[in-house]
Amino acid sequence: MHPSVAEVNVVVETLWPMVGAEVWDAAGFLAGDPAASVGAILLAVDAVADTVDEAIELGVDLLLVHHPLLLRGVTTIAGNRYKGALLTRLIKADCALIAAHTNADVVETGTSAVFATRLGLRDQRPIVAGTDGARGIGRVGTLPEPTTVGRLARLLGDVLPATASGIRVSGDFDAFVTTIAVCGGAGDGYLAEPAVLAADVYITSDLRHHPASEARENARITGGPALIDVSHWASEWLWLDVAAEELRAALPGVTVTVSEIRTDPWDFAIVQ
Repeated sequence: MHPSVAEVNVVVETLWPMVGAEVWDAAGFLAGDPAASVGAILLAVDAVADTVDEAIELGVDLLLVHHPLLLRGVTTIAGNRYKGALLTRLIKADCALIAAHTNADVVETGTSAVFATRLGLRDQRPIVAGTDGARGIGRVGTLPEPTTVGRLARLLGDVLPATASGIRVSGDFDAFVTTIAVCGGAGDGYLAEPAVLAADVYITSDLRHHPASEARENARITGGPALIDVSHWASEWLWLDVAAEELRAALPGVTVTVSEIRTDPWDFAIVQ
């Protein structure tokens, strides 16, 4: 007998407790019948038309995403807007929707920890620790042996799925790197954190012009990390395989699939 949506949600909140979510977040059980049976789950970073299509075509009972569909307030879920259209399609297909967002970022096997592990970082610790010192935002760790900024950027090209936005670097190609700070997803809010400032490189996503420029100029005066900007989607997609394994272990008999669809919003780039 398969578990219900409500029972799966209990497992989700055990793996990624809601107490770890940021106050502004909108993770959790978003849509569906709590009593419905769940025999198959699809994991994706985003609930967008392509991943909803995939969930319906596969006939799964639950779409579990990282980014909450209703993160920003809405006043309508009418079908002439994409959020309403997606919710309508999921409900008609009896496919529930759950999001594990910042609550999945902070755990020991969360988005940044998976990213840091894929880079081979040792002695990992949070950039910003929570009440439990092992949990928190981002990760800082050391490489088994030093590399350079340029070689690290090339390694990222092998670790991350390819996207149009590619990998952008601010720093000396040949500078030595031992300590790396990583924050999957948008991380420019942590540029001034002591753990980031003490690192040789900070890898994150969505670095805007002014915060990146200010960090670069401050580094010239007082020291600071080189910056590597990667795709937001790619940096968090790595986590899905680990999340899937955790769900399979907790829900024997439930089929758990990871979406291979790239939901990075950029289609192509022109190199000048």
